[in-house]
Amino acid sequence: MSFSVKAGASLLLLVVLFALLGPVLWPDPAAQDLVQFLTEPSWQEPLGRDQMGRSLMARLAAATRLSLLLGMLCVITAALLGSLLGWLSAWRGGWVDGLLRSLADGVLALPSLLLVLLFSAMAQGGFAILYLGLAMTQWVEYYWVVRARSRVLLASPQVEASRLLGFGNGYVVRRHLWPVLAPQLLTMMAFGLAGAILTLSTLGFVGVGIQPPTPELGLMMTEAQPHYREAPRLLLAPILVMGLMLLALVLLNQQSASHTQSTQGATS
Repeated sequence: MSFSVKAGASLLLLVVLFALLGPVLWPDPAAQDLVQFLTEPSWQEPLGRDQMGRSLMARLAAATRLSLLLGMLCVITAALLGSLLGWLSAWRGGWVDGLLRSLADGVLALPSLLLVLLFSAMAQGGFAILYLGLAMTQWVEYYWVVRARSRVLLASPQVEASRLLGFGNGYVVRRHLWPVLAPQLLTMMAFGLAGAILTLSTLGFVGVGIQPPTPELGLMMTEAQPHYREAPRLLLAPILVMGLMLLALVLLNQQSASHTQSTQGATS
């Protein structure tokens, strides 16, 4: 395991522990105490309190947990949907392949951020439609990758031999497709998670994502801007956490991305 992978795993573990253990130490991110307006950091509150007297550590932990959970849910949904449709398109061919390709081209023709903005406008701060919008912008990538790779693999001598021996589609997927597709799909999912976290924060920053009082990293940045001169930690803390998450995911994928490229070169 390379140093970059170890560093990325360590950073991601720290962020996950902070998101999971934060509610134990700072349980209520919504509790307000206006008397403690912009209170300086202390032992009980290492980052102090915000402009409404709320615990910045509690809100930061809750926002980190929200970004990770919603991002993972979006990526898993997009990966499952795109992979299943890509395999179906390669396996069935014909009008099924043509219909799915037209659908994928239609989604791909729209800018992903514009599509997410349309869903977020309908969501009005709700989680369900926002999650659906983020997932719908990512499934196309998995579809094209799985379709292209599966078409080559399904025509390979190994798969033809398995079919002649009477093995079904489940065996073909498990034995021939998944071992080749897994490294690339996992790499795409990690980068997709980074993209989902960044998109969610962008939507919150411009005010069309998660709505207050729910803690969210981009929303916290927007709320902190009027008080930046008095308490720059309000803005720097969510930026630092989001930067650590993105850096961890990028470091984790350096080795897997190079492995995927070498695998593709060997099989092409």
